[in-house]
Amino acid sequence: MNEYGMRDLLREKEISGCGLSAYMDESGKRSSGNDIIQSIALLHDRSNGLGGGFAAYGIYPEFADSYAFHLFYEDGVSQAACEELIRSSFEIRESGPIATRKTFGIGPAPIIWRYFVDPKEEVLAHQDLSADDFVVREVMKINRKIDGAFVFSSGKNMGAFKAVGFPEDVGDFYRLDEYEAYMWIAHGRFPTNTPGWWGGAHPFTILDWAIVHNGEISSYGINMRYVEMFGYHCTMMTDTEVMAYLFDLLLRKHGLPVETACTILAPPFWDLIEHMPEEERAYYTALRMVYGSAMANGPFAIVLGSTGMMVALNDRVKLRPLVAARKGSRIYVSSEESGIREICPHPDTVWMPRTGEPVIARLQEGTA
Repeated sequence: MNEYGMRDLLREKEISGCGLSAYMDESGKRSSGNDIIQSIALLHDRSNGLGGGFAAYGIYPEFADSYAFHLFYEDGVSQAACEELIRSSFEIRESGPIATRKTFGIGPAPIIWRYFVDPKEEVLAHQDLSADDFVVREVMKINRKIDGAFVFSSGKNMGAFKAVGFPEDVGDFYRLDEYEAYMWIAHGRFPTNTPGWWGGAHPFTILDWAIVHNGEISSYGINMRYVEMFGYHCTMMTDTEVMAYLFDLLLRKHGLPVETACTILAPPFWDLIEHMPEEERAYYTALRMVYGSAMANGPFAIVLGSTGMMVALNDRVKLRPLVAARKGSRIYVSSEESGIREICPHPDTVWMPRTGEPVIARLQEGTA
């Protein structure tokens, strides 16, 4: 291939695709999915129809203390096998199909089912595990061992909704206009290394952690081997999955502050650390030595959701776009400022987060 052919190839390659959009109302006020669908629809050209998805928090107040499992099934055989496993470990408070509507742009769908479950006390009594660790183990067991079954959401009072399609069509398909949440996260996918399929769309979740991602984690192999040392099983062969497990490990299992976890994932370069005051230099050196295998290399912009908190973070060189804004009690983040102004025309403030500097939104104290 001559140099002109290479130039044409580079022009055709999409190097900054995927669209992210999210907002959280720190007052806890809930709103329908209409705004987030409108926002991510404006970023239509950042995706190619091979994956769209949403995460919503505060949507199941009547089952707030139970784990909400969302599952894809290939057929009735896989559903029967999975439900046998679920019943052996959990009390099912309620179950049924997730409501959808026929939507142009969404092809043949798997069986999509929802369960509100609680771990059986007699089962937990014989486990040296917390309820959360038990749920993580059972979810990974289903995804590894039951052919045709896939748990794509497993948190409390939240849910992920995803499919193959453009995100605005996915939102319509799942009837997200009928849900109300205090935090909405959306993603339009432009796959680069893995195929587009229903389970591979973003967000990736474990418990109430939900993450959407634009970019590529070039340290995936190291990161994957690191989390697998702590009992996680990476079955999706995608970098976004391992990012969800890293946050679960650092925040829930190791109990680190979110600011520290973000520093571990996107730390300062060594040449910057070397010129810091002694106390800071010791701190950042210790983090990089202890958690070096958790550092995420490569271009990325991510948004993480969890109960009561939203976090947005860029890589150390800011090779993927990320914009933030605030209007009253709402904090917005998006791949483009236009994605914010589409639903918030006059924000109080707009800013471009610096490299490795997290944007953190939290529910106000005392908010349910």
